[in-house]
Amino acid sequence: MSGPDGRPAGADPTLILSMTLRVEQDIFVVRQRGREVADAVGFEHQDQIRIATALSEVGRLLLSCGSPADVAFFAQTGGLRPVLRIEVRPAAAVRVGDLPGGHLAAVGRLVDTLEMDDDETAMVVRMSRRFPTTAPSLSPERIAELRAELEASLPGTPLDELAVQNEQLLTALEQVRTHRDHLARLNEELEETNRGVMALYGQLSEELEETNRGVVALYAELDEKSSQLRAASEAKSRFLANVSHELRAPVTAIIGLGRLMADAASDPLTPEQTTHVELIRSSAADLLSLVNDLLDLAKAESGRIEPNWSDVDLRMVFGQLRGTLRALSTPDVRLEVEDPPAPSVIRADEVLLTRVLRNLLHNGLKFTESGEVRMRAETVAGGWRVSVVDTGPGIPAELHQRIFEEFYQVPGTAKAGTGLGLPYARRLAGLLGGSLELTSEPGRGSTFTLVLPVAGDGA
Repeated sequence: MSGPDGRPAGADPTLILSMTLRVEQDIFVVRQRGREVADAVGFEHQDQIRIATALSEVGRLLLSCGSPADVAFFAQTGGLRPVLRIEVRPAAAVRVGDLPGGHLAAVGRLVDTLEMDDDETAMVVRMSRRFPTTAPSLSPERIAELRAELEASLPGTPLDELAVQNEQLLTALEQVRTHRDHLARLNEELEETNRGVMALYGQLSEELEETNRGVVALYAELDEKSSQLRAASEAKSRFLANVSHELRAPVTAIIGLGRLMADAASDPLTPEQTTHVELIRSSAADLLSLVNDLLDLAKAESGRIEPNWSDVDLRMVFGQLRGTLRALSTPDVRLEVEDPPAPSVIRADEVLLTRVLRNLLHNGLKFTESGEVRMRAETVAGGWRVSVVDTGPGIPAELHQRIFEEFYQVPGTAKAGTGLGLPYARRLAGLLGGSLELTSEPGRGSTFTLVLPVAGDGA
């Protein structure tokens, strides 16, 4: 805040030194006194030069207008930070408009504030600069001591002040040269860094382009391999379908001929011949089963199986499987098919669903030597979960996915299968919109879980 006269509010400023500017030689004295006052109150060397330069420039401008001036230095200690105030009062009637504005703007950059006011008689120029934080505190007694010391000291001659100015100029030039050399070194380091960055950027760009070319080539190779795999898969499916179709007729004929030879209406056979005929019929039946599995798998892989969606009652499916597979149970292995809870209607293909469940039950009865094979169903969120649990030998965890591969059979099993039933069952489960998973441990039996949605994919 400022008082009515434009001075800072707070405690009244305390006079440090006053002097008169009359002739041009006094400009050197004013400059010297300004530097001495600034040094006495604690300003650093650069700030001393700024204050002295600003004061001498104002004095020169006033003398160029033909007006002497009174110069006074004050210490304003009432605010948060003490302020050095300088007032220059021309003796003649000089107005603000009489001074060149460009020079005053340069003076304003050397101090914190520069004010010029026209009063009733003449203009007043006020300059101020805040004390540095490292400056010692100024008590009234200390200010009085400084005033006495400054008044007692004699000002130097213009030549002395000129020598001091030359020394300051040389020092400033040396500092400028040092800064210039430092900037030159920084520019060289920056240029070197830029060259390194550009070189690194070029290297990274080349590596990225090389990597992109490699990725593109890899994708092209993957596309080619995928095409080859699709072609191989299609060829395999066609081969399996053709071979299965071609083998089915002769195998069926062999089974029929064996049945005729063993018929009571035919010529009687010796016991050894009867054994041979039964062996032929059994082998032909196994071969026909394999041919049928191959044909079904080929159809599933080729995508020629289209589900016939309809409402299927699980109770009826379970009842049919219970009746058709009960003959496969033995005194040591029981078949238990639990009726699902009502309502038990889902949207599915009844034929495909029956094939999946029959395959799971048949496998359980084949590989379980004692205990039971049990099938149950329960509702889950949005669908049904059908579990086929057996008390067979169990399957190690590392083989849980391999048993769903074509032609794979668990090592060490007493009875051999074709290795096609489970892959075929999983494919049919996928066609029905569900999944088929296995949970098993050696010695604890196996649980095959078929999860099906209520609505099915064809809803």
